[in-house]
This record gives sequence, structure tokens and C-alpha cells, in this order.
Amino acid sequence: MTIPGDVPPLDDNGVVSTATGTPGTDLQLGVQTDGSRPGREGPGYLSPSSAGTFRQCQRRWEYRYIDRRPDPPGIPALVGTFVHRVLEELLHMPPVDRNVEVAKKLARAVWPEVQEHDAYIAMKLDDDAGRRVRWSAWRLIEAYFAMEDPATVEVVQREQRVKCELDGVPFVGIVDRIEKLDDQLIVTDYKTGRAPTQRYESDRLRQVLLYAAGLDAIGQRPHSARLMYIGSGSIETDVTEEAMAEVRVELANTWSTLRTAVDGGEFPPTVGPLCNWCPYSADCAEGTAEIERRYGPAA
Repeated sequence: MTIPGDVPPLDDNGVVSTATGTPGTDLQLGVQTDGSRPGREGPGYLSPSSAGTFRQCQRRWEYRYIDRRPDPPGIPALVGTFVHRVLEELLHMPPVDRNVEVAKKLARAVWPEVQEHDAYIAMKLDDDAGRRVRWSAWRLIEAYFAMEDPATVEVVQREQRVKCELDGVPFVGIVDRIEKLDDQLIVTDYKTGRAPTQRYESDRLRQVLLYAAGLDAIGQRPHSARLMYIGSGSIETDVTEEAMAEVRVELANTWSTLRTAVDGGEFPPTVGPLCNWCPYSADCAEGTAEIERRYGPAA
């Protein structure tokens, strides 16, 4: 089971993020560098979340993907995990069984998985806090049923792992849902945070457009791509050649810059408001200074 992995901006689960996707779906495939930094490894591929992290702060990317430091999830991330798992299992059921009562049974069956996860154990939640996690997740599941009738969804694939090459970049992504409507494929990714304002919609849609480009590369051309912000609405875009080309170019540029940074061993930080929510800020002198500049010395 994976923790999904984007206070502004929010990630998939309503928590502060420097990623564009779901960090928990990233696998680390190490590739040795040119030897300039013995023992340091670069990534074997890019995912939407790792690419987004690198673009927003190279230092955080270094800590997360080279040093492999844990990126501690909070309660919103656990809620997101729970909701994703219940919806995954619900959409696996025959359409006639995709109802609220079945969802309740699935939630009871899935909850022990959350409790047994290292992230949940590390948080040392008491019984009351655990109940609040469950109820927060269940309210979102109820909100999902208000957004669509799952019995009408023609599911093609759930949690599909896409592995391909996009403009010379090894790419891996995990798509929450591929469905068919009027003989056209739609890529859908669930989000349990708040829907973005119109200003940030195009930025958030890059994730599902990358999934669409990956699917297109393996012969599954989607017609549209959608982010379903459970409880607060969906944003959607047509999958055009122009849109896919734009995200592929951005991915290729990120990959080139990343490889240069890995070979040179230099990962400069990008300081700003997000430093205050970075789990690694205590180990980053520039991030610590930025937090103090904005909010004053720590008490």
C-alpha cells in the first residue's frame, strides 16, 4: 500500500507539497552517475511527482530521491490513502454492487491496511485520532457518491502502471483510473484536497497530461484527462497533440537539468513560502533562514 502522494499550494491530499503528483507511487531505480560523487545515485526515471519536486526545489529533491530521507506524511495523507484504496476496490466491483453499503464494507476491510502501515504506526495516533482519520475519509467517500454514480463508470483499468520513454526520458506513472465514455478513453486521477483556483488549474493538469502522454506512447490514446477533487469538483482538459508535446518538452528539460545536477553534485534550494512546510527545512540553512525571515526566529 502506498501513501499518495501536492496553506498553498496543496497536494493530492490537501497538504502542502512541492510535488505535482503522488510521491508514494514513486519507485526508486538507481543509476550510477559518472563517478564524480562516489556512492551518490541518480534516478532511473522520472514520475510526475519527482519531476515536480525537482522543478520546485532541487535541494528537497536531493534529500528525497538521492538521500532517500523519509517524507513524513500527515493525517491528510493517511486520509488520502484510505480514500484511494476504498475507491480502487469499489471500482473493481461489478457495477450493480458499487453502492454506499458496499463502500462501507470495503472501508472496514481496508482500514487495517492503514493501521498496519509504517506511516500510521510512526504517528502514534490514539484511538480518538484514529477515529477522526476514518470519519474524515468516510465523509470524502460520501462526497464522491454525490459527484458521480460509480455504477455508470465503464472502468478499463485501475491503478495502471505506465512505463515508457517520453522524448528520451524514462517515465513511470501510476494512473488511478482509466475509463471509457462514448468509446473514448478518459484518464482520471483522484484528489482529496481542495480544487485549485482557475489560476492554478493548468499547472495541476500537467500531471494527468503526462499520464495521457505515457498512455499514448504505449498505444492507449486518451481523449481527455481529469482531476477529480472529491467533494469540491473536477477539472478536465482535452488531450491534444499540442498539450502532450508541451508536457513532454517540460519533462525532457527537467530530466536534462536533473542529470546535470546529479553529475555535478549541486542541488541549489529554491526558497519561498513552502520552506515553512518542508520536512527537511531544519537541515537546509537557506530554508531555515527563509523561515526566520518570514516568520521570525523559532520559539
